Amino acid sequence: MDQIHWILLDTETTGIKAPIYVVELAAQRMRGWEPAGEPFQQMLHHGVEIPPEAARVNGYTREILERDGHPPRTVYADFADYVGNHPLVAYNLHYDLNEVLQPEWARLGLEPIGRPGFCALRLTQRLLDPVPAGNHKLQTLRQFYRLPQRGAHTALGDVATVADLLQQVLRPLAEERGLTTWGAISAFTTAPWFPSRIAFGKFKGRPFREALDDEELHGWLEWLASASNPRSAEMGRWYLDQLEAVTASTEAESPVVEVGLSDSSELMLFRDPELETLRQLVAGARLAELEVEYTQEHHGVDVVQSELFMLLRPHYKRRDALRLRVQYRRKYLDTLLIEGEEEAETVAQEHEQAKAETEREYEDAAEQAADTHALSNAEQQELKDVYKKLVRLYHPDRFAHEPEKQSIYERLTQEVNQARDKGDIERLREIANDPNGFLLRLGLGSLDFSDEAELAKLRQLYETLQTRILDLLDELEQLRESGEYELYKLSRERPEFVREIAEQQADAIDADITALQVEADQLAEEIEGLTGTDDPFRG
Repeated sequence: MDQIHWILLDTETTGIKAPIYVVELAAQRMRGWEPAGEPFQQMLHHGVEIPPEAARVNGYTREILERDGHPPRTVYADFADYVGNHPLVAYNLHYDLNEVLQPEWARLGLEPIGRPGFCALRLTQRLLDPVPAGNHKLQTLRQFYRLPQRGAHTALGDVATVADLLQQVLRPLAEERGLTTWGAISAFTTAPWFPSRIAFGKFKGRPFREALDDEELHGWLEWLASASNPRSAEMGRWYLDQLEAVTASTEAESPVVEVGLSDSSELMLFRDPELETLRQLVAGARLAELEVEYTQEHHGVDVVQSELFMLLRPHYKRRDALRLRVQYRRKYLDTLLIEGEEEAETVAQEHEQAKAETEREYEDAAEQAADTHALSNAEQQELKDVYKKLVRLYHPDRFAHEPEKQSIYERLTQEVNQARDKGDIERLREIANDPNGFLLRLGLGSLDFSDEAELAKLRQLYETLQTRILDLLDELEQLRESGEYELYKLSRERPEFVREIAEQQADAIDADITALQVEADQLAEEIEGLTGTDDPFRG
């Protein structure tokens, strides 16, 4: 494998509805598992409209491609020179090659470029089975294994991420299985295969090997093998063949290889017949790390937003006071013209109450902002220790059939998440050290958090932790895609950036204030002209 040269590629397109046009093509020459030389990347301008849903994902619009894109035939001529006759590999080879590139080459009257290699997605599915991250989406795996951020949803970024995944995660697993040649890897990815966990139906999530001891599951696999649908029948027969091989083999108890992360963040291989217990430990450790990562970054965003608020507070207060005055002067005039002066006077009273409420909100916000500070190194280390204790609380399934206890658990989880979002380490520490004491202090009763060693419950806990991990990965992704996070990142590089942004926003707010003041003055003149008395909203 180390001496084989091949091409790793990816495309960004106009969508999944034919005809599909490539808007970005990227590739990386590989030698064995390692990148070799500079990557290839070009944008293509076909002169077609880009559907909004595609532009939202990859960021490419017709205007961008008209400016920076190249004629497709020119791009593919350059790509052919880059590829030569080397085999092509992609994270979904069938889609990129069979559904995107080959139809486009035929449409343009071009000869096929390169030759098909193996599918990196199929290699991933087989080596990471069952997948610790919950699914095989490239960005989910990147976050789960803490691979570098390369630019999600760009062809060049995804090529680099697949290369990272191959080097850091898949290579050790492939070599552990003896997949050390191109031929062995190609055969491995094209051989019949189905997930070790049933993916659908009444036994969804169950390892198929449990059919060795479960007659009902075994009967279901036999039923599947006799199905009229060819693919279902193939799946059923494959599972039965695997069970037969396990039964016949003297190495039937040979463990499955699984990948996980140790506390030292190094990739490790685990071999143990009691995989469910190990999966619980691996998932638990990863959940704790993700919770810490999310808490630190979320709190960092809050610190920057608090600093920005304090800098802009006088401008915000003046603008909001004017908005309130304009709003109630309009309401006063509407009431005056229809219902008379007495009813209009109540509007002035409502304004005073709303103004006092706004003042209280500003005082509360200022107090909260003043209390928000960056976490010290010691606090960040304590977060890690606290979350390792909190991980055992993420097991709602044990209370699924006890509504009262489930309600208590949900309240506890809510308290954990609120403390996490506020960076309230003291609260988290209080919950982690004595969850039942914390519940009692809230007047909520108590729960049983004792460890239960039965295999079924360990499996249930593992599934719960995996679900929480996926949810947290989504929360992290949403946080990192926000404008507030971008400001947080820039402020870490240049601390003065927050003050510069505040000055720019202050100018924009002051422009709003000027316009509001003009409208407020016009409304005041109208009120005084109609009533012959002073405007009740002055001061």
